[in-house]
Amino acid sequence: MIQALPKLLSFEEFLDWYPENGIYELHKGVIVELKPTGTHEEISEFLNEQFILEIHRLKLPFLVSSGCTVRPPDSKTGYRPDKIVLDKTILSEEPLWKKRSTVSNGKTVKLLIEVASTNWRDDYLIKLKDYEEMGIQEYWIVDYLGLAATRYIGSPKMPVISLYSLVDGEYQVTQFRGEEEIISPTFPELKLTAAQIFNATS
Repeated sequence: MIQALPKLLSFEEFLDWYPENGIYELHKGVIVELKPTGTHEEISEFLNEQFILEIHRLKLPFLVSSGCTVRPPDSKTGYRPDKIVLDKTILSEEPLWKKRSTVSNGKTVKLLIEVASTNWRDDYLIKLKDYEEMGIQEYWIVDYLGLAATRYIGSPKMPVISLYSLVDGEYQVTQFRGEEEIISPTFPELKLTAAQIFNATS
C-alpha cells in the first residue's frame, strides 16, 4: 500500500517521518507500507534463529537484524530487508548506524534476505539491482510460495530460494529447492535445506 503524500521525500525526511508502528520503505521518494503475513514472519524468525546459532557456534563478529534500513546509492530510497547479517567490525564506519540503524556501505552487509510476497517484483528486479550495485556479497530471495515469474524460478513454479553471490561485481545465482542443502558463502558450514526453511511454520 502506497501512502499518498504531497511530494517525494528525501531519505532524511523519510527517517524523520518514520512512525513507531508499522514497517515502511522508501522507493524513489514514495513511502511504501509493508504488510508481512504470519507465514512470512515465521520463516524470517526461523532464519534469524539459525544464523544466531551459527554465529555463536563459530564466534563470528556478526549481528543479525530485522529492523535495519539499507540505503542504496539513490538518495530517495531506503529498504527494510526481512533479515540482514552485519559485520560488527566495520559498523563504526556507517555514519547513520548509531542514531538511525541505517547502513549504506555494501561491505558492512555479510548477507541480506528478502522473503518474497505479492511484491516479489521488487525483490527480483529493483532490489536485486540496487544490492548488486552496493556490492552486497550475498543476497537471498526466499520465494516460499513460488510466486515469481517462470523466467526467475523456472517451470513448473515451486518454492525456491535464489541465492545471489557477488562475483567480479556481478551477481551469480544458485537456486535451492526441496531437500537441497543451501550453500552459503557467508556461512559455509550451515546445515540447512530449502525444505526446512519452507516448513518452518506452525
